[in-house]
Amino acid sequence: MAYVKAAEREGQIVAAAIRVLSAVGVAATTLRAVATEAGIPLGTLHYVFPTRDKMLRAVIAAVIGEIVDTVQVGLELDRGVAHAIRRGVITFWDKLVQDETGLQVMQYELAMYSARSDGGLVRLQYDRYTTLVAEFCEQAADAAGERCAVDFATLGRLALAVLDGLIVQYIACPDPARARRDLDRAVDMLVAFADPQPVTGRLARQIG
Repeated sequence: MAYVKAAEREGQIVAAAIRVLSAVGVAATTLRAVATEAGIPLGTLHYVFPTRDKMLRAVIAAVIGEIVDTVQVGLELDRGVAHAIRRGVITFWDKLVQDETGLQVMQYELAMYSARSDGGLVRLQYDRYTTLVAEFCEQAADAAGERCAVDFATLGRLALAVLDGLIVQYIACPDPARARRDLDRAVDMLVAFADPQPVTGRLARQIG
């Protein structure tokens, strides 16, 4: 077998794990199944990821990275908080929810798997996602000279809660037209809750 750099091998395994997890779920995903999907010996996978938990953590980190990269494209933070929320949510939905329900189910399964064990994975997921939203909104406020009526950490948590609910409903009943209407209204609610307003002088953002 040709030599493959460790980082490249890890990426190959994580990509295979995401495909297996999305197709058959967490319970049915074994290291052997992932090795087969990746086209590598089981021993090679064990060398890179000695335990299933280490592999799942790498999967979560990869998914979070993909979401960050996807949402960042064309975000135009200097157009303010309302635009950042709307653009970020719509981009996320169009590229990572509407036609990727298997990926979303996988994340929920990983969260529940973690909640029934040590809770580390689910904390990693939700802390990073809420931080992601909060950071984007804060950066948009800074860039556009706005302040919000609520602190950004709260805005991040509530935005994630709203999206979570809409994703679960879409998984249960995949109606794209209804989902888009609900998504637009949910964004309107989040923007109204944030209530971004222009500021002048030294106050450039709401400090939470």
